Amino acid sequence: MHGRSVSGLAAILFSFPAFAQEVDPAIGRRLAETVCFECHEVVANPTAPSRNPDAPRFADVARMPSTTDLSIKVFLRSSHAAMPNFMLSPEEIDSLTSYILGLRRR
Repeated sequence: MHGRSVSGLAAILFSFPAFAQEVDPAIGRRLAETVCFECHEVVANPTAPSRNPDAPRFADVARMPSTTDLSIKVFLRSSHAAMPNFMLSPEEIDSLTSYILGLRRR
Protein backbone atom coordinates (compact mmCIF):
# COMPACT_ATOMS: atom_id res chain seq x y z
CA MET A 1 0.00 0.00 0.00
CA HIS A 2 2.87 2.37 0.78
CA GLY A 3 4.24 2.05 -2.79
CA ARG A 4 0.88 3.03 -4.23
CA SER A 5 0.61 6.17 -2.09
CA VAL A 6 4.11 7.30 -3.03
CA SER A 7 3.51 6.73 -6.74
CA GLY A 8 0.12 8.44 -6.47
CA LEU A 9 1.69 11.45 -4.77
CA ALA A 10 4.40 11.58 -7.42
CA ALA A 11 1.78 11.51 -10.18
CA ILE A 12 -0.05 14.43 -8.57
CA LEU A 13 3.11 16.48 -8.07
CA PHE A 14 4.34 15.93 -11.62
CA SER A 15 0.98 16.84 -13.10
CA PHE A 16 1.38 20.49 -11.99
CA PRO A 17 3.49 22.81 -14.15
CA ALA A 18 6.87 23.73 -12.72
CA PHE A 19 6.96 27.16 -11.17
CA ALA A 20 9.68 29.13 -12.94
CA GLN A 21 11.61 31.72 -11.02
CA GLU A 22 10.74 35.21 -12.17
CA VAL A 23 13.38 37.13 -14.11
CA ASP A 24 14.82 39.76 -11.78
CA PRO A 25 17.38 42.33 -12.98
CA ALA A 26 18.30 43.00 -9.33
CA ILE A 27 19.44 39.39 -9.04
CA GLY A 28 21.33 39.87 -12.31
CA ARG A 29 23.09 42.93 -10.92
CA ARG A 30 24.10 41.10 -7.72
CA LEU A 31 25.39 38.23 -9.84
CA ALA A 32 27.37 40.64 -12.04
CA GLU A 33 28.81 42.34 -8.95
CA THR A 34 29.98 39.04 -7.50
CA VAL A 35 30.97 36.98 -10.57
CA CYS A 36 31.79 39.41 -13.39
CA PHE A 37 33.22 42.48 -11.66
CA GLU A 38 36.78 41.17 -11.50
CA CYS A 39 37.13 41.82 -15.23
CA HIS A 40 34.13 43.90 -16.36
CA GLU A 41 32.72 47.25 -15.33
CA VAL A 42 29.22 46.04 -14.48
CA VAL A 43 27.37 49.23 -13.54
CA ALA A 44 26.23 52.03 -15.82
CA ASN A 45 29.14 54.35 -15.05
CA PRO A 46 30.09 56.02 -18.35
CA THR A 47 33.64 56.86 -17.25
CA ALA A 48 34.70 53.83 -15.22
CA PRO A 49 37.00 51.45 -17.09
CA SER A 50 36.83 47.69 -16.74
CA ARG A 51 39.53 46.18 -14.52
CA ASN A 52 40.65 44.13 -17.52
CA PRO A 53 41.10 46.40 -20.56
CA ASP A 54 40.11 43.51 -22.84
CA ALA A 55 36.79 43.00 -21.02
CA PRO A 56 34.02 45.25 -22.32
CA ARG A 57 31.94 47.32 -19.95
CA PHE A 58 28.43 45.89 -19.57
CA ALA A 59 26.89 49.25 -20.54
CA ASP A 60 28.86 49.14 -23.81
CA VAL A 61 27.75 45.56 -24.45
CA ALA A 62 24.14 46.61 -23.85
CA ARG A 63 24.41 49.39 -26.43
CA MET A 64 25.97 47.29 -29.20
CA PRO A 65 23.56 46.93 -32.16
CA SER A 66 24.18 43.17 -32.20
CA THR A 67 23.20 42.74 -28.54
CA THR A 68 19.85 41.03 -28.07
CA ASP A 69 18.25 38.92 -25.39
CA LEU A 70 19.16 35.82 -27.38
CA SER A 71 22.75 36.86 -28.14
CA ILE A 72 23.54 37.41 -24.46
CA LYS A 73 21.98 34.09 -23.46
CA VAL A 74 23.90 32.21 -26.14
CA PHE A 75 27.12 33.94 -25.10
CA LEU A 76 26.61 33.07 -21.43
CA ARG A 77 25.99 29.41 -22.29
CA SER A 78 29.14 29.15 -24.44
CA SER A 79 32.69 28.73 -23.20
CA HIS A 80 35.25 31.38 -24.14
CA ALA A 81 39.03 31.11 -23.90
CA ALA A 82 39.43 34.54 -22.31
CA MET A 83 36.76 34.01 -19.64
CA PRO A 84 36.53 31.77 -16.60
CA ASN A 85 34.41 28.68 -17.12
CA PHE A 86 31.46 29.16 -14.78
CA MET A 87 28.04 27.54 -14.80
CA LEU A 88 24.92 29.65 -14.37
CA SER A 89 21.41 28.34 -13.92
CA PRO A 90 18.80 29.28 -16.55
CA GLU A 91 17.23 31.67 -14.03
CA GLU A 92 20.60 33.35 -13.37
CA ILE A 93 21.23 33.71 -17.11
CA ASP A 94 17.76 35.24 -17.58
CA SER A 95 18.28 37.68 -14.71
CA LEU A 96 21.81 38.65 -15.79
CA THR A 97 20.56 39.16 -19.35
CA SER A 98 17.73 41.35 -18.10
CA TYR A 99 20.19 43.42 -16.04
CA ILE A 100 22.60 43.91 -18.95
CA LEU A 101 19.82 44.91 -21.35
CA GLY A 102 18.51 47.34 -18.72
CA LEU A 103 21.82 49.22 -18.89
CA ARG A 104 20.89 50.24 -22.42
CA ARG A 105 18.37 52.72 -21.02
CA ARG A 106 20.79 54.45 -18.65
